[in-house]
Amino acid sequence: MPSTKTYGIAGAANKAIGGEPTIHYLDFASRGRGQVVRLMWEDAGIAYTDIRYDFDEYPEYKKTVIAEKNPTTTLPVIELNGKILTQSYAILRHFARQLGEYDGETEEEKYLVDMICDIGSDWRTLFVNAFFSPDKDETYPKHQETDRNRFLKALETHLSSHDLSRQGPYVIGEKVTYADLVIYQVMHDENLTQDERKGLQEYPRLKQLVDAFEDRPNVKKFLESE
Repeated sequence: MPSTKTYGIAGAANKAIGGEPTIHYLDFASRGRGQVVRLMWEDAGIAYTDIRYDFDEYPEYKKTVIAEKNPTTTLPVIELNGKILTQSYAILRHFARQLGEYDGETEEEKYLVDMICDIGSDWRTLFVNAFFSPDKDETYPKHQETDRNRFLKALETHLSSHDLSRQGPYVIGEKVTYADLVIYQVMHDENLTQDERKGLQEYPRLKQLVDAFEDRPNVKKFLESE
């Protein structure tokens, strides 16, 4: 049976989004697209219910419970007030708009947030393809040496050179956005945020972002509990 756990106490943030959401995701520890949604909710102080499926039972639930909620049968799936939300990055943008946070204010800021998020999405696709390949022992080391380094260098360059990014630790400076969550999560899933950031030694601007994000009070508490 899937595990079900409720987090937080409903407050102003739940009122802003219209209730207490439920997330359906794999029991994948702190990894994946579901985790980035949880990180936003935790940081914002949103109470939610977390339903996790282990890998052995998920194929059966995918054909039944998940297929009924999402025609593409992908996770995460969010339920809120009788509505179903799918596609993790669309979910992040949706809640950002409802909260009035986690996005840029000016068009320049919004563009930069969207652009960095898209880079993170492209990187995640290549990571997943390599990591879950039947030939992982060959494909993932090659990915680490090629595509991963390419995306790390690109993000380091963008965040080190853009006027907005140079004003603080996050993508648009002092204000955290959904793009920060997206690139944080892919770096985490690539094991770059662990072991005292050894994997980010050559990327000080990305390390700065990771340090700042993990030091946010609600995020820090949540990560320590995972």
